[in-house]
Amino acid sequence: MSADHNKQLNSKQFAGLTVATIGVVFGDIGTSPLYSVKEIFREHLTMDASHILGVLSLIFWSLMLVVSIKYAIIIMRANNKGEGGVMALTALALLATKDNPNKKGFIIAAGILGATLFYGDSVITPAISVLSAVEGLQVIAPQLEHYIIPITMFVLAILFIIQAKGTAIVGKMFAPIMVVWFITLAILGLNQVVQQPQVLMAINPYYGIHLLGELGIKGFLIMGSVVLVMTGAEALYADMGHFGLKPIRFAWFGFVFPALLCNYFGQGALLLQHPEAIENPFYLLAPSWMLYPLLILSTFATVIASQAVISGAFSITKQAIQLGYCPRMKVTHTSESAIGQIYVPMVNWMLMFSVFILVLGFKSSSNLASAYGIAVTGTMMIDTLLTFVVIHALWRWNPFVTYSFLSLFLIVDFVFLSSNSLKIMSGGWLPLAVGAVLFLLMTTWIKGRAVLAEALEEKKVSFEELEEKIETHELVTVKGTAIYLARNLHGIPQVLLNNLEHNHVIHERIIVLTIVTTDEPFIDNEDQQIKVRSFGSHGQFHRIKLYFGFKESQDVRYALTLAIKKGLDIDLDNVTFFVGNEYVTFKPRSKMPVWRRGIFLFLFNNASSSIEFFKIPVEKVVELGVRVEL
Repeated sequence: MSADHNKQLNSKQFAGLTVATIGVVFGDIGTSPLYSVKEIFREHLTMDASHILGVLSLIFWSLMLVVSIKYAIIIMRANNKGEGGVMALTALALLATKDNPNKKGFIIAAGILGATLFYGDSVITPAISVLSAVEGLQVIAPQLEHYIIPITMFVLAILFIIQAKGTAIVGKMFAPIMVVWFITLAILGLNQVVQQPQVLMAINPYYGIHLLGELGIKGFLIMGSVVLVMTGAEALYADMGHFGLKPIRFAWFGFVFPALLCNYFGQGALLLQHPEAIENPFYLLAPSWMLYPLLILSTFATVIASQAVISGAFSITKQAIQLGYCPRMKVTHTSESAIGQIYVPMVNWMLMFSVFILVLGFKSSSNLASAYGIAVTGTMMIDTLLTFVVIHALWRWNPFVTYSFLSLFLIVDFVFLSSNSLKIMSGGWLPLAVGAVLFLLMTTWIKGRAVLAEALEEKKVSFEELEEKIETHELVTVKGTAIYLARNLHGIPQVLLNNLEHNHVIHERIIVLTIVTTDEPFIDNEDQQIKVRSFGSHGQFHRIKLYFGFKESQDVRYALTLAIKKGLDIDLDNVTFFVGNEYVTFKPRSKMPVWRRGIFLFLFNNASSSIEFFKIPVEKVVELGVRVEL
């Protein structure tokens, strides 16, 4: 194959990835024009040229500073083997501070908080996006206004129900629909900008600064609504592992960003001519013949934006499970070819229930906008802090550049976060409540796992001690291989001792298998993925440590094939897995705080089975009860 052809093929692949990013990555930020401008002007602004240009200036520079510079240029450089998102950034920051336990605790807490705030965002995004699209009926057919809530509920119900079938079919529709969406945004906006070109003066930051100075405290309130134009910025970073850095940057700077600016400036131009259009400036950009097609297109676009957030919640849940930050849940892979396409039933139905409550409780996108923003800005601030750790401790940038980054963007994030904090009483409490509950659950789970690991460590027995016990007991040796799953990296599990003590049998080959999740998303080298050691005078005992990245599926059957490649003699047809079914109780003076004990027991007892999670053949499993007192 010629070099020219290779170059052409690579160009086609790049173009394909770039188009795909438009369909998946930019759904949330791409549907913000539906409601952002309307909500900003709800903050008691007058519809004069000065205020309109000031608002457009704030929108432009918010997108430029936060999305373009902070995320697309700087933070996206902080990738963990190509992976992005708050979990990947947390793992990278942990790598940078691995020798400092105090900083490690802070980073883990910050990463968990960022993930829990993302769940808060995941609840609001589907509700506000679909509701704002369907509210176009108020402009198109006011007599149908009372159908807005039922139609919204119906669309959202379909969206959550199809999750179990996977997103492959819907995914194929994403890219062309969103390309049409952004082209439509640009055309509708440009049509108005041509008529009122003076709106382009808003690129000058003077207008935004002047507006804030003129309004004083009211200007501070406006920033709480301006943040609506940036919702979805985290997706640029979070989806980097699926599409790559360059396609996302190219799509943003070359297509999405210009289209959004055209539409926002077009809405401003419309308001200069017709201030009364503030009722719904997005839909009033379109000619009357286009309103129904635009309503349908908007609904599809908001469904796509919601799908991206729901898929993100599934992905973060899986990563949190792998890293040990939350209990095991049932995770279904909905595609044989795409590892990232997963379905988490519990998360799906909890999101669906929460979204329905939101729609019925808030009833309009304007009311929901009060709850929107605080979770987004909280996640943005956490991203800034974690990126600073990476820049300072791992990359070792020039101190002046490092602290300039921290100072600038921490100030920007603080302004947005503090202005949104004023919305807490009018709805902003909702994502904070979701985040607080999930943070409590996840930190309780982490604390409980640490106490459990410590308790098991105290009872551990070495392979040498096991061999001595075997020699002093009369045991029947049976053929085949026994594989015992162990939490700890050293010693043998309690379930093995229980089996020997009560059943008085021992297999001719014993394997203790421990699965370890690393701070990297993937383990590329098979030699790094598995470690095998043999013990005992006759080589009867073996310790297998299997290492997985936090984005990989943990498959025990796959582990055995790697062990066979390593030279371990295993007959897969004659293998028995022994799994400990742990029963946890607490001592009166347990290291686990009293108020956390009930929460941990509930989470522990309702975690999904390790048999299913690790893909162990059910017909080859023996479960034994193990009592553990913490």
